[in-house]
Amino acid sequence: MAIGKLTPLQIGTALTDLPGWAVDADKMALYREIRLADFAETFALMTRIALAAEKADHHPEWSNVYNRLSIRLTTHEAGGITTRDLALAEAINGFLSEKRE
Repeated sequence: MAIGKLTPLQIGTALTDLPGWAVDADKMALYREIRLADFAETFALMTRIALAAEKADHHPEWSNVYNRLSIRLTTHEAGGITTRDLALAEAINGFLSEKRE
């Protein structure tokens, strides 16, 4: 089943409910930089994201240096941002909210 990419208006509307996320227009992706206390905390978050991504069969493009995590979410087969990317971004924000509680 093909998933269609979202329009700029749909993405803009969705971003109002996804604090910390922006659009990387060059990569046609959602983008977020996260800075945590240390490597262990960052790796723990990456593990949670990896498990959620695997369950959704939708994997991020990311990089990690010590306590910094850069994440890009795009749906390659659709050529841009889809509801799958929004759902994973929402899950990531949920993990960050749980950490703060």
